[in-house]
Amino acid sequence: MAYAYDDQNIFAKILRGEIPNKTVLETDHTLAFEDIQPQAPVHVLVIPKGPYVTYDHFAGEASADEIVDFNRTVAEVCKKMGVTADEGQGCRFISNAGEHGVQEVPHYHLHILGGRRIGRMIPKAD
Repeated sequence: MAYAYDDQNIFAKILRGEIPNKTVLETDHTLAFEDIQPQAPVHVLVIPKGPYVTYDHFAGEASADEIVDFNRTVAEVCKKMGVTADEGQGCRFISNAGEHGVQEVPHYHLHILGGRRIGRMIPKAD
């Protein structure tokens, strides 16, 4: 499957420095920053610097260095924000993909939400 990357999306503009952000952590391959409309006391977005549209696109086409860097950055952000499951009280990771996943920005991003009980993502079936 071919993914069409829109280099005019808001995250691409943030990566180019055209739009400011509140950086939490930046590495060679990854940028983590505070969400501008936080849904929890901790709400950080983590994005790869490469042109990936969804998680499956990133997982299938990113280099090993990009994948390791992204995942290690997620771990470091959780520790820095105090939402690890071992030292904090945990968090929720969310990544939306495509139309059915209600993805709003066509650049892969992982939401880290914490600092309060988030609740169930999907109600239990009866």
